[in-house]
Amino acid sequence: MKIWYSCKVKHNKELDDGMLKQVTDAYLMDAVSYTDAESRMYEICERDISGEFTVTQITKTNIAEVIHHEDSEKWFKSKVVYATVDGDSDKEVKINTYLLVSADHVKQAYERIEDHLNSMLVPYDIPSITLTNILEVYPYDPDEEKIPSNLKPLSEVESDED
Repeated sequence: MKIWYSCKVKHNKELDDGMLKQVTDAYLMDAVSYTDAESRMYEICERDISGEFTVTQITKTNIAEVIHHEDSEKWFKSKVVYATVDGDSDKEVKINTYLLVSADHVKQAYERIEDHLNSMLVPYDIPSITLTNILEVYPYDPDEEKIPSNLKPLSEVESDED
């Protein structure tokens, strides 16, 4: 299961007239811990932001799934409610799930959520879709992991022993 962290970064941004303005940008990061989220956020900011920056806040989010479409820049957070039957008490229980979807407007976000959930067997409702201030979403990519220069892959070590 993915754990999504909201990361806020404060930095100076150059405006169209050449003036510098201090801004706080929000990002979403899939990470295994706060430490992982912080270190990856620093790596990304060093690469993408010129000048000084500070990671000011990292918080766990309640987002269960991210629906990404390359053609959209805006991110919408959606609440999806569905009902299931509790096995012990045989009572109906409502479950809230939060999705993040990239879309150009609310209607498109709703349609993309509907398309994503069309295979769901239980009935569901989408009571809210709100525009977020998230600029970019960074999913976990295992290929990005760096192997320190003093370590060798296990296959090389085993072949050296033979």
